[in-house]
Amino acid sequence: MAIKQMKPTTPARRGMTSQDMSTITTKKPVRSLTSTHKITSGRNNQGRITTRHKGGGVRRMYRHVNFDLAKGTSATIEHIEYDPNRSARIIRIKDTKGDYHYNLAPANAQIGQKIHSGDDAPVETGNRLALKNIPTGASIYAIELEPGKGAKLVRSAGASAQLIAKEGTYAQVRMPSGEVRLIHVECMAHIGVVGNDQHQNIKYGKAGRMRRKGIRPTVRGVVMNAVDHPHGGGDGGRHRMARAPVTPWGQKTLGYKTRTRKTTSKFIVKSRHAAKRK
Repeated sequence: MAIKQMKPTTPARRGMTSQDMSTITTKKPVRSLTSTHKITSGRNNQGRITTRHKGGGVRRMYRHVNFDLAKGTSATIEHIEYDPNRSARIIRIKDTKGDYHYNLAPANAQIGQKIHSGDDAPVETGNRLALKNIPTGASIYAIELEPGKGAKLVRSAGASAQLIAKEGTYAQVRMPSGEVRLIHVECMAHIGVVGNDQHQNIKYGKAGRMRRKGIRPTVRGVVMNAVDHPHGGGDGGRHRMARAPVTPWGQKTLGYKTRTRKTTSKFIVKSRHAAKRK
């Protein structure tokens, strides 16, 4: 996918870029695979804001992507579609029973391409196999964390992990962050790289595009009053933070480790933080 440059008709559009939709083959989704998507504006069931800077945005239908394609499935790609709910493209596939499914589109997906799932599926781009049947060194995406629970890892545009080793009942997978993690060999994964790899290079150009995505403005703490943020207050105009970076509620942030899930930490062979320091 290429990046489309806007004509500089306004100051905002001078540096604005957008996605190239030339690979999209249809604009109308499958009605049975969509549902209404209620925008909660970052609020929980009590109406309290639990995630800040969310609200508004355009209305959009949710596409139900099948992250747990059944073993033995053989399907054909009929269309490549745009999904407003994720950065990656999705493919509309039709299996031998005549049922339609949505799946993440791999890089260089083509209309008419066959997608297979199961232990006897060939090692080809887009096919879904167990980690034990995937050769070491292969690029994979849409990886399960637990067998039969559906893909949880590596699902965004341009992302891919690498299967680097297999030993016993676990395989070592290098994640896009550089983290090396143990995953059970019975877990399923797709072979290849998620498509739409140029998504990260898009320049939105103006605040209005972010508002249409449902992202509200973020105000820095140092420009707030002391009553609103620990970084706020003070005389003399602009100033630096007078303390270590904290959240509006006083919790340390910007590098402060908060992970306490010891049940999953034992599966991390190499930390993503250690990978970035090298």
